Parts: sequence; C-alpha cells; structure tokens
Amino acid sequence: MIALRPSRLPGRPPVVHFFGLMLGTIWLRPYVFLFLAVYLLLATWHLGAPRALAFLALGYLISWAAELSSITWGFPFGEYLYIPATRGRELWVAGVPVMDSLSYVFLAYASFALALAALGPARWEGWRFHLEETAALLGSRRVWVLAAVLMVSLDIVIDPAALRGYRWFLGQIYGYPEPGVYFGIPLANFAGWLLVALVLVRLLQALATRPAAPFWDRGRRAFPGRALLGPALYLGILGFNLAVTFAIGEAALGWVGVFIYLPFLTWLAVKLWP
Repeated sequence: MIALRPSRLPGRPPVVHFFGLMLGTIWLRPYVFLFLAVYLLLATWHLGAPRALAFLALGYLISWAAELSSITWGFPFGEYLYIPATRGRELWVAGVPVMDSLSYVFLAYASFALALAALGPARWEGWRFHLEETAALLGSRRVWVLAAVLMVSLDIVIDPAALRGYRWFLGQIYGYPEPGVYFGIPLANFAGWLLVALVLVRLLQALATRPAAPFWDRGRRAFPGRALLGPALYLGILGFNLAVTFAIGEAALGWVGVFIYLPFLTWLAVKLWP
C-alpha cells in the first residue's frame, strides 16, 4: 500500500505550511486536543512533567509505527487504509493522521490510572480520597494486564463509532477491505490493540517507577482526590464516545458498550464508595 502524504501548496514556505496543517488539525479535532491537554495536566501532577512529555513522545512514536506497519503490511491491527479526505487540511505523517496516533497516549494513561485505582489500597478520610501508589503497585503485572485490557475495552467502543465517522463530525477517515464481524471491525484489530496497549502501559510503568529525582518529579502534586482524576479522564472518554454512538442512531452498538462496562464499573463503584 502506498503511504499518502499531505501535499504542500506551491510557493508556501515549509514552516508556514506545517503550522497551517497543525492549526487545521486542532480545528478539525478539538476533542482530541482537549483530552490531550487534560492528559498533560493530570500526568504532570501524577508523574511529573518530564515523564508526561517523555511518554507523549515515545507513546506517539510507538503508536505511529504500529499504524504505519498496519497500513503497509497488515500488522498488528490487520489490513486497513486511511482515506485522505482531509489531505492538505490536517497533519499526516507517512500516511497516518497525527491526531490518531496521539490518541493512544491519553488512552493508555487513563487506562493505567483506572487500573491503579481498581487494584491499589485506598482509603477515605471523610470525603478526602487517598490511594497508596507504591513502586510495587506502579510496576505491578496485575496493573499492567488490567490497564491493557481497559485500553482495548475503550477501543471496542471507539472504533465502531469512528468507522461511522461520516455520520458525525469526525468524517470518514479509514476503512477495511472487508467488513469485520464486530459492527464492521475485524477481530484482528482488537488483538493488535492489546499488543500495542501492553507495550505502551509497560513503557508508562517504566517511567512511573523511575527513582524520584528533582528533574523527573517537576510538576508533581500530591493532594486528596488526585488519584481519581485519571479514572475520571477514562470515564470522560468513554462517555464522549457512547454519547456520539447514541447520537448517530447506533443504539444497539451503544447498549453493547454500556453492558460491556456495567459489571466492572459497578464493582469499582462498590469498591471505592466512601
């Protein structure tokens, strides 16, 4: 498959063209950059700004490489293609929209934060919530696996809605040569997501468990309830995608998403209830 690159207008300086595409990307995908901004704030408070920025850069590169590999060789997500409907209007890198690869970063962090809240020892002091995030918990294999599964669960809701982007403001940005068995999505896509999620969460754990140091800890804040903010980001992403799903008339798909999450979220609410 040939990688598609956004064309540059004749006579337009490359730097001006790049920033024009970047502004176009933000204009077309404000919800992605809103979630990304929330990630940067919460991850800075949680892990420190250097760790948050390092994960942003490395997580983007890993996700972009996985997507480039898939549209070229069909691995790890299976064979699919991006439709260049916004070519020249938003930023693409070697045939992959920038906003798409950026999304993996805040999805992985939100899943990691939710897994910590689900598995970590927590207590309430009145209405003040405290989670004991020890190094053992941050690097735990249980957290690793649960966070990866939670990230794939988000994709089970997100991808079918994204495939129907022509019915909402996302637009038709990608498609499959053959419709898959899950609302048009092939099962290979979810297997690929699990693999990438395992890599991203493990990277995040490696950054989170680095020894405390003035450089790496810049921006960290400890305050009651901070450990609930990452899970709130996860629920915000889930709620946004479920709302879009119902808004475009895909009630069956929306209820499938609700019932997928109902057992886990019920258990989590009971566990964390003050």
